[in-house]
Amino acid sequence: MSRFVNLELGGESDDQSRQQKALVKDEAHYRAEAQAAFENGEFELALRLYGKVLEFNPHNAAAWGGQVRMLIELGQYREAGLWADKALERFPRDAELLAAKGVALGRSGDLQGALAFSDSAVEEHGDTPYVWLARGDVLLACRESRADYCFQKALQAAPRDWFVAWLGARIRSFYRQFALALKLLQQAVELNATHFLVWLEMGRCQQALGLAGPARHSFEQARQLNPICHEARLALTSLAAMGVGPRLRGWWRRLFNQ
Repeated sequence: MSRFVNLELGGESDDQSRQQKALVKDEAHYRAEAQAAFENGEFELALRLYGKVLEFNPHNAAAWGGQVRMLIELGQYREAGLWADKALERFPRDAELLAAKGVALGRSGDLQGALAFSDSAVEEHGDTPYVWLARGDVLLACRESRADYCFQKALQAAPRDWFVAWLGARIRSFYRQFALALKLLQQAVELNATHFLVWLEMGRCQQALGLAGPARHSFEQARQLNPICHEARLALTSLAAMGVGPRLRGWWRRLFNQ
């Protein structure tokens, strides 16, 4: 066998090795998949993937926190609180878990408990973007103006990260602060105009503010960037239905005036 054949076989072997490595589904693989699902707004999928991470490594605090945060995004605040308790038994001083527990309590109406956990998160030197976003979430639940400072701190901690701006906008939207959410989404678009999720959230805010034309444009951008985006298609249908109402009211007014 010539050395050239050996080189060819060696090349094939290297390729096979790389393919096998690529197919390995380990803790790192599922953690990356979970984060990707989160950044695509697929919270149910992300929740399952964080669970897969914990099957490989039950000591992964970030995966525990990911599960709690996905439950919050899904509106399951009681479950989020229960899972946060389980996680805090293992990691009682984890700032992001403390912060997530605070959000779960705040959105459940336990404002005193929410503030206590949020304070603990900050005391644990939790200066990550999520800890500040969570504190902003809790302060909004308490109707405190200091929340603005927390959103600023989150953005300062990750000045080039569109995802942090998008998360902040989702919190503002939850508390029906759509104009302020829109401001954050404009920052997110400046950082990443090619992600459909930013346009989708922007369209929702614009629709809530009664800005039908800009909302339609945003939803269309989202659908162009992600043609299988079910939410964008539904939103465009909803907007079209909204358009019928004003036309009918105009027709009735004209008929009545005759």
